[in-house]
Amino acid sequence: MKSIILREIKSFFGSPIGYLVIAIFLISNGLFLWVFEGDYNILNSGYADLTPFFTLAPWILIFLIPAVTMRSFSDEKKQGTLELLLTKPLSIWEIVNGKFFGSFLLIILAIIPTLIYVKVISDLGSPEGNIDMGSTIGSYFGLLFLIASYSAIGIFTSTLSENQIVAFILAVFLCFFLYFGFEGLASLFSDSNSLISVFGMQNHFKSMSRGVIDTRDVIYFLSITIAFLSFTVYQLKSFKA
Repeated sequence: MKSIILREIKSFFGSPIGYLVIAIFLISNGLFLWVFEGDYNILNSGYADLTPFFTLAPWILIFLIPAVTMRSFSDEKKQGTLELLLTKPLSIWEIVNGKFFGSFLLIILAIIPTLIYVKVISDLGSPEGNIDMGSTIGSYFGLLFLIASYSAIGIFTSTLSENQIVAFILAVFLCFFLYFGFEGLASLFSDSNSLISVFGMQNHFKSMSRGVIDTRDVIYFLSITIAFLSFTVYQLKSFKA
C-alpha cells in the first residue's frame, strides 16, 4: 500500500496538480476571509474566531477534492493500466487505500498552512489570545473527517467512468447532497433539528465545531468513509471479474 501512496503523491507533485490544489485552496480562502467584503470577511465580523473559515472550507472542498480524486481510477481505465494495477501483488483493499490516502494527504498539505490563521486571530483578539481554542481544534478535527469522507466519495466515483469529468460531476453531486441535502430536506419540514438532518454531514460537522468530539460524529464520518471505500472495492472486484 505504501508504494501506491508514494506513487500517488509523486504523480500529484510531478505535475502542476498538487501545487494548483494547494494554491487554489489557500488563495480562495485568503481572498474571502481577508480581502473581499462580505459575510466571510474576518476583519469585518468583529469576532476573533475562525467560524467564517470553517463555514467556507466545506464549500471549496466540495469542488477541490473531486478535482483531485477524479483521475484516481478513471485515468487508469482510460489508459488501460487498471488491469496491470490489479495484477500487482497487492489486495484490492490495499490499492484502494493507497489511492485514498494519497489524495487525503495532499488535501492535508493544503490545510496545514491555514494554521497560521489561528495565530493571526489570536493576536487580533481583545485581549490578545482571546480565541476559543476548543471550538477551533474541534473544527479542525471535523474538517479532517470531512476531507476523508469527500475523498472516499471521489475515489468511488472515479471507478464509475473512464471520463474524468463525469467522475468529477458525480463526486460534486454526492458530496453536495450528503453535506447540504439533508439540511435542506429538514428545512422543508420547518425543523432543522429533525431526524432527517442527522443523516447529513453538515449536522455532524457543526457538532464537532462546538469543541466536543462526540463518538457519534466520529462513527458517522468513519461509516461514510468506509462505506464508499467498500463500494470502490466492490466496483473493482466486478471489473476484475
